[in-house]
Amino acid sequence: MAEQREKDPEHPEYREYQQLEDREEDSSPGEDDEELLLHVTEGPTDSWHHIKDLDSSLTPIYIYHFHQRNGFACVVLSDVLELVQFLFVVTFSTFLLCCVDYDVLFATRALNQSHVPEHTKVTLPDAVLPAPQCARRLRGSGWLLFLLVLAGMVWLCRLVTALRRLVGYWEIRSFYIRALGIPADELCNHSWQSVQARLLALQRRQPLCVPRRELTELDIHHRILRFRNYTVAMVNKSLLPVRFHLPLLGPVVFLTRGLQFNLELLLFRGPTALFQNTWSLRPQVKRAGARRALARGL
Repeated sequence: MAEQREKDPEHPEYREYQQLEDREEDSSPGEDDEELLLHVTEGPTDSWHHIKDLDSSLTPIYIYHFHQRNGFACVVLSDVLELVQFLFVVTFSTFLLCCVDYDVLFATRALNQSHVPEHTKVTLPDAVLPAPQCARRLRGSGWLLFLLVLAGMVWLCRLVTALRRLVGYWEIRSFYIRALGIPADELCNHSWQSVQARLLALQRRQPLCVPRRELTELDIHHRILRFRNYTVAMVNKSLLPVRFHLPLLGPVVFLTRGLQFNLELLLFRGPTALFQNTWSLRPQVKRAGARRALARGL
């Protein structure tokens, strides 16, 4: 009976445990083999149950961003307003380029209206071209048409990205309500420290993360500030071109949003970035012999 119980996978003692197929790639080599077996406790069986990758859609960084953006309704409103803002900027810029007669607006040419006195004040409607003339000027500019097509493609990409992000944030909203016990209308009353405490307590009560038995505040902060910590370290070591010496002003720090976006794309998120995913460096970056060649390529 003892041998039969040891070989019977349907025995209740064995139904409480499940064996993982693989281990976390970045786990330390000296970890105990008992990490391969994880106790399955009673609790929700949604997509956030037993997460192998803390950098997937349900991770501390996305949970943190959801909290900082004040919930799902604010996220939706923010994304919609950003899309509307992009359309407004493109449309208004096109109107200013094609539909305004600046010679009339700045009074360098008189109005072609015999019944209007020469020194009459010029108003904005006087300088706006008729719609057919505006359309002819738009069709006659090949560069402008190309830029409008490019702007339309960018807007569609941003729309698809926003929709995908909303799907992920809806899942995080369910995670807040069902796993952390924070209703949507009460999220603004909880500080990030309170949300983090509930997340750590949930990990102890019902393991969310497979590679480690218990999350710590340091684990969460590392994932939230990973790329920012790399950026700060490179600035401190004078590896990024953000310090300049100006006459009379002396040394200044200059880092615009555009420059920051390009640096992040080059170092962290692009196809030739240092990271092969959102948490692990590429193997060739870790080899000292290949760093000089990688630096020249970068």
